Amino acid sequence: SGTTIVVLLTLLLGLQPVTTDLYLPALPTIRTLLGASIGAAQATLVALIVAFGVGQLVAGPLCDRFGRRPVLLAGLALYVVSAVGGALATRIELLVAWRALQGIGLAAAVTGGRSVVRDLFEPAQGARIMSQALTGLGFFAVSAPLVGGLLVEALGWRSTLLAMGCIGAAGLAAIALRFVETAPGRDRLATRPATIVRNWRIVLADPTFRAWALLSTATYGGLFCMLAGSSFVFIGIYGISRSSFGFILGSISVAYIGGTLLCRRLLARHGLRGAVARAAWFTLAGGATMLALCAFGVRSPWAILLPQYLYAIGHGVHQPCGQAGAVGPFPEKAGIAASLSGFAMTLSALAIGVYLGSTLDRAVEPLVWGIALCSASVAAVAWTLVQRHGEPAPRAAALATRLA
Repeated sequence: SGTTIVVLLTLLLGLQPVTTDLYLPALPTIRTLLGASIGAAQATLVALIVAFGVGQLVAGPLCDRFGRRPVLLAGLALYVVSAVGGALATRIELLVAWRALQGIGLAAAVTGGRSVVRDLFEPAQGARIMSQALTGLGFFAVSAPLVGGLLVEALGWRSTLLAMGCIGAAGLAAIALRFVETAPGRDRLATRPATIVRNWRIVLADPTFRAWALLSTATYGGLFCMLAGSSFVFIGIYGISRSSFGFILGSISVAYIGGTLLCRRLLARHGLRGAVARAAWFTLAGGATMLALCAFGVRSPWAILLPQYLYAIGHGVHQPCGQAGAVGPFPEKAGIAASLSGFAMTLSALAIGVYLGSTLDRAVEPLVWGIALCSASVAAVAWTLVQRHGEPAPRAAALATRLA
């Protein structure tokens, strides 16, 4: 049923904020107890994101070749094992390695989940289903930093990884017991290198895919900038406690949930393109306000937090619309399209991680400039490329037939 799909999709997609947000309050502690630099501590997050991106490029063809269910089961099993392994790590290098493996397992879960949406729904309906699932994801995002902060203070940083393993095990059980295969067919050639390259060409050549993928990439870049830099700014610079930092991240997620609810109303009234065009005003206002406050010397946690609420509202619209729109033209290649869109988001996260790792040293400006740049990019894409190419057209099927 639709409710079952939304619940399962929430569990699958919810692993992403759990894997990052639950862990963020532990980063300063990990840096201290394992004797790591800021860059090395952030490497545990960057390695996860890089493996998550590359893993999607593998998971997409596997989903199209073997179906969604076996990929989901294998990925979730790997996720659980790597979470436990990370909790037992005694050196920062080992923790980085386990987090990379965890990213591969996460990639299989998220790519499979996104593929299921296209298996069952057309783009506009898929965006509504995705927004419902992402509302549930928002509750994961609200609770994860709160729980993470409390776990770190009460039980130490290793408890955050063990908690991830428990949540991953719950997802694994749900897929094993409740999920029925949704793939419309099996492409026996999907995992051959020549077929993968040909399918990449088909997907990347479509302007509809490019428009929505760029929107997802830009909005996720701003989100990741906050995720990767916020603990060092709020805890390290402003002296916020770890538990209070969890509440701060949770409040941002509440704003995001509001954005997903707004998304459904905008979709009903204005369609996919109209929804993102209107949400872009929230995103741009958030980035511009944060930059202006910083430029005028306002140094307060609220100068970052309040504008980020606006950005989060816009993100709650852009993320479900972007993900559903990117796979829309390719019902038979949903795995490939979902993986390429996810990989593009990962590249933006990698760039942000490298940027913050080299510039974020007891200063808020790198975080502010990163979010401001992403907000301007979101608005530019939403108002230009999405408006021109945002509706899937028959040309995608024609192009696929010609190149196949």
